[in-house]
Amino acid sequence: MVGEYDLVVRGGMVIDGTNRPRFRADIGVQAGRIATVGDLGGATAREILDAGGRIVAPGFIDSHTHDDQALFVNPGMMPKVSQGVTTVVTGNCGISSAPMTTARPLPPPFNLLDLPDDRSFTAFADYFSALADAPPAVNVVGLVGHASLRVRAMGLDLDRAATDAEIAEMRATLRQCLAEGAVGLSSGLVYPPAAAAPTAELIEIGRPLSEFGGIYVTHMRNEEDFVFDALDETFAIGRALEIAVVISHHKVMYPRNFGRSAATLPRIREAMANQRVGLDCYPYHASSTMIRSDPALDDVRVIIAESGPHPECDGRELAEIAAEWGVKPHEAARRLQPGTAVYFTMDENDVRRILAFPETMVGSDGICVGKRPHPRLWGTFPRVLGHYSRDVGLFPLETAVWKMTGLTAATFGLKDRGTLRVGAAADITVFDAATVRDTASFETPTEAAEGIAAVVVNGAVTLRDGVHTGARAGVPLRRA
Repeated sequence: MVGEYDLVVRGGMVIDGTNRPRFRADIGVQAGRIATVGDLGGATAREILDAGGRIVAPGFIDSHTHDDQALFVNPGMMPKVSQGVTTVVTGNCGISSAPMTTARPLPPPFNLLDLPDDRSFTAFADYFSALADAPPAVNVVGLVGHASLRVRAMGLDLDRAATDAEIAEMRATLRQCLAEGAVGLSSGLVYPPAAAAPTAELIEIGRPLSEFGGIYVTHMRNEEDFVFDALDETFAIGRALEIAVVISHHKVMYPRNFGRSAATLPRIREAMANQRVGLDCYPYHASSTMIRSDPALDDVRVIIAESGPHPECDGRELAEIAAEWGVKPHEAARRLQPGTAVYFTMDENDVRRILAFPETMVGSDGICVGKRPHPRLWGTFPRVLGHYSRDVGLFPLETAVWKMTGLTAATFGLKDRGTLRVGAAADITVFDAATVRDTASFETPTEAAEGIAAVVVNGAVTLRDGVHTGARAGVPLRRA
C-alpha cells in the first residue's frame, strides 16, 4: 500500500488486543486514527517509528486509578506513559474529584486524591471541560464516587444510612453526571464515608445506571473474613439494576485467609454465568491506602508513604517509628494520620491465581502522593508483561496484552480503544518482549520501567526511547 500518513509504525509484530496470535504488520495513522494495518513498505509518512524486533500493541488501559488530580498537577503523566498506558479510569473506590462539595475539610480517604482546596468540580461536566481545556498526556474515563455523592449530600454526618431525600438528591446528581459523560458509579464500602451505607442505598442511588447502561465498580465492603458476603452484595446490586459490575483489585487479606482465592474465583465464575461481572487486580502482594490505626495490623509490615503531621516519617517502616516513639504500631499510625501507607497483607500465590483468572483486567490502583508510594504506580504493566507473562509464564503475551487492552475497553464500553484495527483511535504502545520489566521497587518506587520503546496517544508520539516528547493529546472518553 502506498500513501501519505501522519505516522507509520513499521516493522513490528502486532499483538492487536483481541487475544489472537501476533502477526507481522505495519500501522498507518491519519488524523489520530488507525488508517491501515498491513504492509506499508512503500508508504511515506511525516513521522516513522521503527518497531523492528518489537511488539506493537494497543495503548494500555489502566482500569483502576486515583489519577483524578494528577492529571492536572502532572499532566505529562510520566508514571503512566512510561509504562505504555494511554488511558486511565479515574474516580475509583467511591472517591472522585467530581461532583464534589466545596466544603472543607474532607474526610479520609479523600486524601488519596491529593485534592487541593482551590480545585473542586461541583459538576462532572466541569471536570471534563477542565481536562479538555488543559489536556493531559493520557485519555481519561471517569467514574462518579459514591462517597463523593454522600459528602456532597450529607456533609460530614456520614455514620448512618442516607435518608430518602438524600438518596433522591444523590440519584439525581448521578443521573446528571452520567448524562455529562461519566461511565458509571464506584463505591468504597470499606471506608468511613460509605461504610454505613446499606445495600439498598447503593441500589436506589444507582437507578440511573440502568437507564444509561452504566457500570458499577466497587472496592467491596470486605476483602478479608467476610469476602464472600461482600461478593454476594456486589452481585445483588448488579442483578437489582441489571447492569455490569466490576470487583476492584480483587484480593484476600491476612494469613488466615491466604489461599481463599481458590474459592472466591469459582464464586465469581458462577455469577458470570448469570450476569455481567468483571474484576481487576494489581500484580503485587502489598496494598496501599490511607493510614489505618488498627491493632489487627500491628504484626503487618507497613511502609508510611506520606504523613501529613509527620512528613519526616515518609518512607519509613511503621514498626521502626513505633519503636522509636515507644508505642504500639496502631498508636503510631493514629499519630501519623492523615496520610497513606503500603501494607503487606497478601499471599503471592493468591496474587498469581487471581491475575491468571481469564477475565481479570490489570489496574494499578496507584496513588500519586508520598515520597515512597507503592511501586505499582510506576511498574504495574511492565511487571505483568515481563515478570508474570515472560518469566513466570502465567499466560502468553497475547493474553497479557488483552487483559490490559481489549478486555478493559469492552468492560468499560470504550468502542474505539483497546484494539489495533482500522478506524480505532491510534493509541499504540511499542515494547521489547525480551527486555520489558518493572524497575520500581518498594525501596525505590518511582523508577521508570525498561523496554517500553514508544507510546502513541491519539496519533501523537508521546514517548520515544523512554523520553517524554511533551505531547499532551489525551481526551475525556465517554461510554459507547
